[in-house]
Formats: sequence, C-alpha cells, structure tokens
Amino acid sequence: MSVSLSKGQTLSLEKDTGLSKIFMGCGWDPAQPAKKKGFLSGLLGGGGADSIDLDASVILFDENRKAVDVVWFQQLASKDGSIRHSGDNLTGEGDGDDEMIHVDLAALPAQVKYLVFTVNSFRGQTFDEVENAFARLVDQARNTEICRYTLTEKGRHTGVVMASMEKTASGWQMTAHGNPTDGRTAQDLAASAQAVL
Repeated sequence: MSVSLSKGQTLSLEKDTGLSKIFMGCGWDPAQPAKKKGFLSGLLGGGGADSIDLDASVILFDENRKAVDVVWFQQLASKDGSIRHSGDNLTGEGDGDDEMIHVDLAALPAQVKYLVFTVNSFRGQTFDEVENAFARLVDQARNTEICRYTLTEKGRHTGVVMASMEKTASGWQMTAHGNPTDGRTAQDLAASAQAVL
C-alpha cells in the first residue's frame, strides 16, 4: 500500500527487501484559468489552459555532497547507465506520470550516496501555472507504488526540489521536500538540491 508523504517526511525503504529497480514518476497539469463570463469570451474561446513544459531530473551526489552526474532531458542516461530518463514531455497533458526516471539501485556506482529529484520549467513558466504536481516512487519489479508526494504550493518560482533518496547503512530512504527554487535546467537547481542533503 502506498504511503502519502507530507513535506519534510522521510520514509525508510529498508522493509522493501529486494528493492532493486525503481522509478520516480513525476506528473503535473496546466492550471485551469478562471473562466471568463460573457458572450464575447465564449465566442473567442476564453478559458482554455496552455500546455506546461516541466522537466523532471535527478542529480547524483557522493558522500561529500558533491554532484557527480545529472540525468535530464538533454542527457537521458547516467554516465554508467544505471539511471535512464523516459524523455521530455512538452505539455503535461493526460493522467499519470508525465516523465519517469528509472533507477537500478544495485547498479549505481558505489560513490553515489544521494539522489535528488527536481522539476523545473525550461520555458520559464511558473508554478502558479501548474496544478496536481506529484512525485511517486514505484517498485518497478512489482509495479507497485511505494510512496507519493503531492505538491500543493504555488508561486512565481520556476523550479522545485521534489524529493531525495539517501543510501544508509540499513538501506535506502526517501524524503519529500517540495522546496521552491528558480532555474530553467537541472544544473541551475544543483545548489538548491545540495542544500536539502
């Protein structure tokens, strides 16, 4: 059964024995503008939502909190191949995951201690224009959702540090963050991502 995480909450994944291949699914929808009333706005098609081009990324950090790699829409796989990105979704339309980041935990380089998942707007659209944004961790082998974090904050920011995973002596754990920040690329969000570790 999936756990719904609140901002700042950490979930230990050690009970998920045999957890090896996971994916972080991120989804969002364009915010629906207030419908304009009146005859002319109806004729002119007022009230439709634009598409939202958000980008899910993951930044890999070592035990010294130094970034060692990044997977995003312009680099769809980590240098060692243990992480793969599903590709860029330019609209946010439809239900479910808009972008997915697949991680083979067993194949990660030994130096990687943290994974920080971010979402940013490459076009500079703000989170005032986004609704229903979420990140969910899925056990890929069993196709079961482990946990989900739903972003409720809106604002003029263009990026969010959604969640992080940390490798501990007893296994992996995930923390929901939802920290607003600004930037159009994963690299722009690196300092904010490092700050949550």
